[in-house]
Amino acid sequence: MAAYAHVRFLTSANKLDQLPPDAGSEVAIAGRSNAGKSSAINAIVQRKGLARTSKSPGATRLLNFFELEPARRLVDLPGYGFAKVSGDLRAHWGTLLQGYFAKRKALRGTIVVMDVRHPLTEHDWSMLELASTRQLPVHVLLTKADKLGRGAAANALQAVRRQLPSGAAITVQLFSALAGTGLAEARGALERLLDGRGIKETPAGPADPAGASKPGIGG
Repeated sequence: MAAYAHVRFLTSANKLDQLPPDAGSEVAIAGRSNAGKSSAINAIVQRKGLARTSKSPGATRLLNFFELEPARRLVDLPGYGFAKVSGDLRAHWGTLLQGYFAKRKALRGTIVVMDVRHPLTEHDWSMLELASTRQLPVHVLLTKADKLGRGAAANALQAVRRQLPSGAAITVQLFSALAGTGLAEARGALERLLDGRGIKETPAGPADPAGASKPGIGG
């Protein structure tokens, strides 16, 4: 049985007044345009093709709402950093995201997707700062972990943990949609965020470099 057997696309929004009713709980997922965000969504919910994947990064241009279960949603945010779009559209996205994070009461947390080989870009830091304005817990997926050897991936995980601010409710894990690395951890983090339970520490031992990290932003 699928992790979310009845997951479905709900709606897209290009303006704040197009958002679905502000009730229940939802988690936003954001990431650089070529970091594998859509593939991560499809793997986590076990629904191939739910989120649009493309050979041209930047396919997500709207706030796309997916209903996981009644009153529980995952919100796919526009990809950032690489998409070839106009300055006006970038400015519109910035205003839209700032309004969404500032006003959306149903928002419980954020998942930020980063390529494990190129984490914590300037745009990634901006997204982490945006989430921190609401003191929302954040879970970081270091995607494409299959592209690195086990030791290199574990080192990258620790390097990211060291760079994140102490006292912030941020957790980090290795993830690979292709290899299935970290799927259970990612689903567990998503469920905790949806339930409003914030971040729960899941230490990763030497044999499990894909586990979630120590708490970071708010939790």
